[in-house]
Amino acid sequence: MKAVCPGSFDPVTMGHLDIYRRAAAHFDEVVVLVTGNPSKKSGLFTIDERMELIREVTSDVPNLRVDWWGGLLVDYTTEHGIHALVKGLRTALDYEYELPMAQMNRRLTGIDTFFLLTDEKYGYISSSLLKEVAKYGGDVHGLLPDAVVDAVKEKYRTIDG
Repeated sequence: MKAVCPGSFDPVTMGHLDIYRRAAAHFDEVVVLVTGNPSKKSGLFTIDERMELIREVTSDVPNLRVDWWGGLLVDYTTEHGIHALVKGLRTALDYEYELPMAQMNRRLTGIDTFFLLTDEKYGYISSSLLKEVAKYGGDVHGLLPDAVVDAVKEKYRTIDG
């Protein structure tokens, strides 16, 4: 069975990687789906840059591939024959946010959502928080993959000129 892990992943964190790898152990194929409009610059990294970083840090996971989508998630899953969504949950707030979407997706297409609890060592991190820490020179090693740490530092060097 195929599953999709959707998100903006700006940037991909160690928590995201943990969810991808655990999903890949349970499904035949996992698609990490970067969501958003590729013609809009609405994050630190472009969609293409995010996809390339994810490919780089997951190159050892043979049943994982990376794609992008700018429309309704259920349209992507229907078009690609995917029958499962995988979402990571850090807190009860994540659950409260994800539950209605999971129920709506199920109503629209019958797709099931599988929730994986985030490993406790990553439960407090988010892409937004790590970008903020990195922007002001904080150490994000161990919270972002090394290649992503380097890419984030380079982005802020470029932005700050």
